[in-house]
Amino acid sequence: MNRKYFLSSIIPTSLLLSSLSSKADVISSLTDEPKRIKIPPYLLPGDTIGITCPAGYITQAEIDPSIIQMKSWGFNVVVGKTVGAKDFTFGGTDQERLTDLQQMLNDPNIKAIMCARGGYGAIRIVDQLDFSLYKASPKWLIGFSDITILHSHINGNYRVATIHSKMCNSFPSDWALAEPIQVETINSIQQALKGEKMKYFAPYNTSNRMGTMQGELIGGNLRCIENLGGSKSEIETDDKILFVEDTGEYLYSIDRMFYNLKRSGKLEKLRGLIVGGFKVKPDDAGEEFGKTLVEIVLDKVKEYDYPVCFDFPVGHQRANFALKCGVKHVLDVRVEGSKLEEI
Repeated sequence: MNRKYFLSSIIPTSLLLSSLSSKADVISSLTDEPKRIKIPPYLLPGDTIGITCPAGYITQAEIDPSIIQMKSWGFNVVVGKTVGAKDFTFGGTDQERLTDLQQMLNDPNIKAIMCARGGYGAIRIVDQLDFSLYKASPKWLIGFSDITILHSHINGNYRVATIHSKMCNSFPSDWALAEPIQVETINSIQQALKGEKMKYFAPYNTSNRMGTMQGELIGGNLRCIENLGGSKSEIETDDKILFVEDTGEYLYSIDRMFYNLKRSGKLEKLRGLIVGGFKVKPDDAGEEFGKTLVEIVLDKVKEYDYPVCFDFPVGHQRANFALKCGVKHVLDVRVEGSKLEEI
């Protein structure tokens, strides 16, 4: 073989490989970029919060206490057209709820959107929402229960942080008569919106599984999470800390939902599992399920080694603190109790 020709044929190849490697690095970095969570701007005095009903019906009178309180925090409040609107159980027709939420997503003067209540209905409009302006200029979306649909959809598709918290229907009408935990959890919404680093504690539970891990926090209502499986709003749990809560479900139904999470791989690569409030329906006479909530959960995660925390203050209960979905936290489960802290 001609040595000169042989060497000349190798050099371009090596340069080509180097070029391909460099391009691969660029492509990899570009691919990783969308995975980074976007934190909407935290609110400043004078910023505006919009109130809308993407799910269930609520009256103006029922949201008035929340308006008074949010104004006392230094924010302006805009009430959407769906407040007071009613279409059977919904806060207006699908089109009315879609239009109201869309206008708030698009309005640059609205810096956060508070969902007035949960119920049912977000799934009926989520696929028609246009998030293009929201993605370019993100804002905080606030709520829980049925609003889990929006948290999961936004996190998985647009990588924007949201706030899982109480809504307008949870604000007390008389703060002087409110329980301390009610005041504390409502105030946690203000703290989250203003950008305070959040920190939460849960009492020791003998069934907790000890450990310390960090990861992006994601989760919400277990029934909603299950219903999103296989859709483009499906929750993404790999390398994340998952929190779940629910209300009004039988134990056998909770068992089935946890089996769904396990069989779909949602429990396999977690960094941690947080179990919040579960208001369980009593078994029908003669139809007892025979397992507790704790037994159901621990059975589904027994082959994994991440920390598990029970009795966390989130869910359909007074102790329902504002959680920043999509934001990195450290979960530390010890015999002294459990701590979840924003990084």
